[in-house]
Amino acid sequence: MAKIHAYLNFNGNCKEAFDFYQDVFNSPVTGTYYFDDMPNEPGAPALPEEAKGKVMHTSLALGNNTMLMGSDIVEGFGQKLSFGNATYIMVDTESADEAQRLFQALAKDAKLMEMELGETFFAEQFASFQDQFGIYWMIHFEGNKKMN
Repeated sequence: MAKIHAYLNFNGNCKEAFDFYQDVFNSPVTGTYYFDDMPNEPGAPALPEEAKGKVMHTSLALGNNTMLMGSDIVEGFGQKLSFGNATYIMVDTESADEAQRLFQALAKDAKLMEMELGETFFAEQFASFQDQFGIYWMIHFEGNKKMN
């Protein structure tokens, strides 16, 4: 079966975000490429000044089967970053304590708190929010409220 991983784009602060996520998830970054690492190929356009020192790709493992990956968007390459709530990363925890720990860490300096961590009809613990980097998250612990 194919695996699905979350890939996040940032507006120049990808390294800062992944340093933060590395601490939250207690998982080391598995590798990082910077735009400066790209080989200078004949006929290729010069590296835009704004790309220097920015992350081209980075990742960290979340458990054995999931990766959180990211990069900086560089407008000099014709890309433009826009944040929206069309996509959330949902972290399905194994315990209420894990849900509480991850919520406290990820929601630090949140830009938008849609729903504080608490009990709902569908989960023992659930929260939704936009973190300090503009990424939308859901924290979920189903517990004894298993869906039929």
